[in-house]
This record gives sequence, structure tokens and C-alpha cells, in this order.
Amino acid sequence: MPISFPFHRFIRSRPHLSMSIAIGVAAGFVLPSSWASMTRILTAWDIAVWLYLITMAAMMLRASPHKVKTMAARQDERAAMVLLGLSIASVMSLAAIVSQLSFIKDMSADQRSLHYCLTILTLLGSWFLVGTLFCYHYAHLYYRAPADCRPLKFPDDQQQPDYWDFLYFSFTISVAAQTSDVTVQTRKMRRLVLGQSVLCFLFNLVVLGLSINIAAGLINN
Repeated sequence: MPISFPFHRFIRSRPHLSMSIAIGVAAGFVLPSSWASMTRILTAWDIAVWLYLITMAAMMLRASPHKVKTMAARQDERAAMVLLGLSIASVMSLAAIVSQLSFIKDMSADQRSLHYCLTILTLLGSWFLVGTLFCYHYAHLYYRAPADCRPLKFPDDQQQPDYWDFLYFSFTISVAAQTSDVTVQTRKMRRLVLGQSVLCFLFNLVVLGLSINIAAGLINN
């Protein structure tokens, strides 16, 4: 059976992501043509990512458990594909940054400063994006499951966690590669947590390496 992924359903179920992608793509076309292609792509990526993070933060931090449940129910069966696609894009953004930094010695001081700022924005944006995406997906899986078979068990027998709880779970994995006091109760969720742990471990290695590289470059210059 062919795989269908209607755009109207994608836009309706993910308005923040859809808006951010649209603005990022539009920004890519209006950025100065004198910029290098990769610089324009990374700048457009950063605009989309940070817009998405800001709008999601504004929504998540004030959403009630009922709102979280409603939004989770709105997600379709392609949620895992969206998570995978954006995670791959985040990794590719890091690879692009590494390739950009390899030419930084040939740039002027002002150009180097701008590229360092772009690097920092991309690193932070991609790292926060991965944690936020997994948080959103954890909420989706939690509230789509039957009440007697939840994939996560929160402390104090919390049955209706909000986004704060899922952010706590997701970013604990991102920072420490451990699940803290939240219990993982299903095989599918364990696989997802393993995937985030490995991805964030690699992310953290790259972030550490690039941070050292940037610091050394600033000191030498």
C-alpha cells in the first residue's frame, strides 16, 4: 500500500513546525546572494530552528495536561518519521558546520567572528531541537497509549504529566544519558530512549570538540 503523507494534515497537526519551515525556506531565498551557499543554508536553518523553539517554548510552558493530551491525540501515525527526519537534519547541520570551519583560516577577522556566531547558534539550536522533538514525541506516545499501559511512569503516580514533565525526562537523557526517576515501562519506549541516548552522546561529543576548536581559534587570533 503506498505511503501517503498529506500536507494539509501535516500543517494542521504541526502548525508551529510548518510555520517555522516555511519562514526558514523563505529566508533562504531572500538572504544575500553574495553569501556562500552553505552559509545561506545554515542561516535559514537557524532561523527555522530558533523560531520553532521559541514558539514551542511559549506553547509548552503554559499548556495544561488536558492541552497536552489534546495535542498528542492530534498527531498522526507519521510522527516517528517527522522525528527521524528532523533528527537527521540536525546531525547534517553539525556536519555542515564542521565543513564550514575547515575554511575559516582563510577568512578575515570579521568573517571569522560571524562564522563563530553562526556555529554557536547552530550548535545550540540543533541540540535544543533534538531534546524538544523527543519531548514532544514522548508526550505523543504517552497519551496515545491506553491508560493502563502507559510507556512511562512518573514519580508520585502522576497520571497526567504536562510538558514540563516530558521536558524533564527528555533533557535529562540529552544531558546525562540517563532517565532519572522516570520509569520506562515498554519495549518500544526503551528503544526510543536508547536512540535518543546514542544520538545525544554523539551530539555532545561534537559540541565539545567544536567548542574546543572555537576557543582555540579565538585565543590564537
